[in-house]
Amino acid sequence: MPTDPSTPHPPPAGVTIPERLDRTLRAWEGEQGATWLAELPSLVARYLDRWHLTAERSVEPGGQISLVVYVRRADGTPAALKAGLVTDETADEPAALAHWNGRGAVRLLEADPPQGVLLLERLRGSISLRSLREDKAMLEAAGILQRLWVPPAPDHSFRTVAGYAGHLCDLLRTRRTPAPTATPAVAAATTAARPLIDEALETAAALLASEPEQLLLHGDFHHGNVLVAERSPWLAIDPKPLVGERAYDLAWLAQDRMDTLLGSPGPEAAIRRRLNRLADSLEVDRERLHGWTLFRTVEAGVWSLSVGATGPAELYLEFASRL
Repeated sequence: MPTDPSTPHPPPAGVTIPERLDRTLRAWEGEQGATWLAELPSLVARYLDRWHLTAERSVEPGGQISLVVYVRRADGTPAALKAGLVTDETADEPAALAHWNGRGAVRLLEADPPQGVLLLERLRGSISLRSLREDKAMLEAAGILQRLWVPPAPDHSFRTVAGYAGHLCDLLRTRRTPAPTATPAVAAATTAARPLIDEALETAAALLASEPEQLLLHGDFHHGNVLVAERSPWLAIDPKPLVGERAYDLAWLAQDRMDTLLGSPGPEAAIRRRLNRLADSLEVDRERLHGWTLFRTVEAGVWSLSVGATGPAELYLEFASRL
């Protein structure tokens, strides 16, 4: 019989909290993250019991806001148990995976969406598209996206690009002014980024004035979120799904491996070639891809500043300045 979900559980054998998960949740989510981390071993134990699973080990370094544990089902089939903090961005992950039903993405086996707990087919978590040369990785990534970009169900409840990007614009306007608690370095960097922030806001407003497509998007598609699988060479994981235009989804891939692009001779030309190749290969409008790449990169940089991650922030904002 399944155990009452309210019953406390000791930490399951073989299950550990990865250091990266602990660090990022405390930094990004504060008290809420610390509370969730304290309850995580008990949460995992309940679902091992409920779904008749045997834990093997936690995946290291794992995700930034989720724990993945390699498990075996009652019949011995390998699987992966994912327990993640439920946020506005992650809440619709199970619905998107169910809609794709394994087409281009990891297959969903069981789910308790309100608790953020999923049972997934097991992939080879240590091998992502980052293991390939850039040109080969981009080719494989484009093939996966073509499988994921499908119409949502008519009665879908996914967030839209228009709604979500509008929300991000509101946050970006707020973060344009350094927080009173910001360190001098963060305050200076935020102030210096104001011209980029203003350009990103203007660009987003122009893009949001029209909605050329309404397709189901991955929302967080990059090389690290595509893993080797058994039934397919590569499958996507960790969607933060939205419904909208393909150029928005492709923007995150366009700035993948930023450090390599920025370190190349003539980075502006290298970035332009990357965007043009991606746009042409997937028949996406070049200007809309450029605009969404600018907006998403600036927003990521300013968000990174807001949580004190100055290293990533500098990289995002330098990339945006080269667009």
